[in-house]
Amino acid sequence: MKPKSYSKEFKDNALRKARERNELPLKDIADSLNLPLGTFKYWLKQANKENALIGAVSLPEDLASKSWNAAQRLQALHESHALQGQALHAWCRENGLFEHQLRQWRSEFCQSAKVKSPADVELRQARQKNEQLERELRDKDKDKALAEAAALLVLQKKFQALWEAEEL
Repeated sequence: MKPKSYSKEFKDNALRKARERNELPLKDIADSLNLPLGTFKYWLKQANKENALIGAVSLPEDLASKSWNAAQRLQALHESHALQGQALHAWCRENGLFEHQLRQWRSEFCQSAKVKSPADVELRQARQKNEQLERELRDKDKDKALAEAAALLVLQKKFQALWEAEEL
């Protein structure tokens, strides 16, 4: 028996539905497309491998910008970063975005970069304490050196005084 072949458009449509499925099980999508679940999962696996090899995130053409994931938003920010004026407006129209969305995403991205994890805060505190202890150690070394110099001066004066006393 010859395996059934599917058109590229049908495969792309099925993969798009899988990506937009929210919490709908793959089995339900496969049933609605009259497609064997194993074939459907194989297509998803192949698509994921291709995306991993490419390494680039593509902007969705038929997905509302509100439902874009973080990688897609970052890709949009990257592509539109150097654009200004009419070029930016044309790019936004082409990708179904508004300029205010890009500004908001940029702001959110920068805010998330400023948030420090508790481990970062602890590390910074540990570094500050280490620097403080090193300063105290240097100060104690200076105090020891000054005390030693003072003691040597006192001994030198005593030695001179004794030497002068013997000469008399």
